[in-house]
Amino acid sequence: MVVIYVITTGGTIEKVYSEQNGTVANLDNKIDRYLRLLRLPDCDVHIVPLMNIDSLEMNDSDRAKILGTVTALLPEKAPILITHGTDTMVETGLYLQRALPQLDVPIVMTGAMAPLGFEGSDALQNLTESLLALRILSPGIYIVSHNQVFPIPNVRKDRVLGRFVKAEDKTA
Repeated sequence: MVVIYVITTGGTIEKVYSEQNGTVANLDNKIDRYLRLLRLPDCDVHIVPLMNIDSLEMNDSDRAKILGTVTALLPEKAPILITHGTDTMVETGLYLQRALPQLDVPIVMTGAMAPLGFEGSDALQNLTESLLALRILSPGIYIVSHNQVFPIPNVRKDRVLGRFVKAEDKTA
């Protein structure tokens, strides 16, 4: 049985529509409801709800909480998935990489451009692909989104395309 930890931090992937004011907001953790829809034989998923905020509101104090949670889970030698808002996902990934240069397990970060359950959402695809990636990737920190795997720090969000792309090599 493969054990996987899922740390939830919020972001668009977990936003819900509020009928009262006609907006989407981070109100409630809903990853668990979607994980139950997936067939995950031989996989024991443990959800660790940490926070539920938009990543544009995230600061280094929040990143320190993510790091603390990851550090506490590392002795389990189990892969870790972090759901996160896409706007500052790379920044958090770099923060983790600086603090954790040597890892024994893969850590995958994923999010969505549209919330879970919304028509046309990429959230369930990204979640599913991330769970598979955790089973086959070597130790390190990655972003998994839209059928692609990007090692940190070789990734950036392209806001025009609405997806992650390989970062330009700044040494060339």
